[in-house]
Amino acid sequence: MKTIGIIANPNSGKDIRRLFSYALTIGNNEKANMVERMILGAQDLGVEKFLVMPDAYNMGASIKNTLENNDDMKSELHVLDFPLKNSWKDTVLAAEQMEEAGADCIIVLGGDGTSRLLGRVRTSVPIISVSTGTNNVYPEFLEGTVAGMAAAVVTAFGPKTEYVHRDKMMEIYLNGDHVDVALVDAVVTSNFFVGSRAIWDLDEIKEVMVTRAHPSAIGFSAVIGVQAVSLPEDDFGYRIKLHEGTKKTLVPFSPGKMTEVSTQAPVRMELDQTYVVKTDYAGTLALDGERTVTFKAGDTLGFVLRRKGPSRVDVSKALEFAVEHDFFAR
Repeated sequence: MKTIGIIANPNSGKDIRRLFSYALTIGNNEKANMVERMILGAQDLGVEKFLVMPDAYNMGASIKNTLENNDDMKSELHVLDFPLKNSWKDTVLAAEQMEEAGADCIIVLGGDGTSRLLGRVRTSVPIISVSTGTNNVYPEFLEGTVAGMAAAVVTAFGPKTEYVHRDKMMEIYLNGDHVDVALVDAVVTSNFFVGSRAIWDLDEIKEVMVTRAHPSAIGFSAVIGVQAVSLPEDDFGYRIKLHEGTKKTLVPFSPGKMTEVSTQAPVRMELDQTYVVKTDYAGTLALDGERTVTFKAGDTLGFVLRRKGPSRVDVSKALEFAVEHDFFAR
C-alpha cells in the first residue's frame, strides 16, 4: 500500500529567538492546513494511506475531521497511537513507527532541529523537509500541495537516484563516545545550562562547525556562509572560531538582523576525518540551533562529517522526473 508519513512538530517556530528577531511565525492552524494540502495533493496521485504523528494539540484528529466532513478524504488516514511525551521523543517514535509500517516517504514540518531527529534515528525512508521553524537551513519553504505531489512521486517510483540523495551529517563525540548528530551546524558555547535550548547570546559562541554553508542561509551557519560556500553535494564542510582574529563580517544570525562579529578564517573539514576541540571551560553544544550536549572543562569534543544523513527528496527533481514519465496523465 502506497504510504506517506507526516510529522508536524507542534512546537516548531516558538522558541525564545522569536523575541529577538523578526522571524516568521507559522502557527499550528497553518501547519494543519499545510498538512491538509499535502494529503489532497498526494491522494489523487495514487497515495492510499497517510500516517500522522499525534500531538498535544490534536492536529491529526482535526485534519482528519476537516477532510472527512468536507468529503475530501479518499485515502486512509491514521493518527499514530502512542503515549505522548510532548518532547523530541514523539518525533523519534513517530519516525520509527512510520518506517516499521512501511512508509514510502516521510514529510517533516519543522525547523533544522526537527529534521535532525530523523538523522538521529537514521531512518532509511526518504524525507521531504518543510520549513515551519526558527532555524530553516535544512528544510525548504514549500507549498503543501507541492510537497504532497513530490511524496506521491516517491511512492509511485521509489527512491530513484535522480531525485533522492544522501545528505551529510555531523557525528558528535564526547570523550570518545558518540552522543548526537547535527544536520547543519554544531556550535560550541561557554554556557553550561541547556535552559530554553536556543542560543541568543553570541558572546557565548566559541566555535561553529557546519555540514553546509551559503550566504543565503540564516542562522549560525551564516557566519561561515558569508565567507565560504559548501553545498549539500560537496564532500566537505567548514569550521570557524569566533571572537578571535581581526576579520570582521556582518552576519544574518537571525531574520532581519545583521550582526558584526570578528572571526578567524574558515577551515575546511573533510569527510570521515575527526576534528577535535579540547575545552578549558564548561559549556554546551548547540546542534542545529538547540543546546543539547553539556561538557565540562577538560572534556574532549570530536566532530566527524559523514555522508550518512537522511535520504532527502529533491522536490523539483522529483516533479521533473514525474513529468518525464507522464505521471500526471489521466
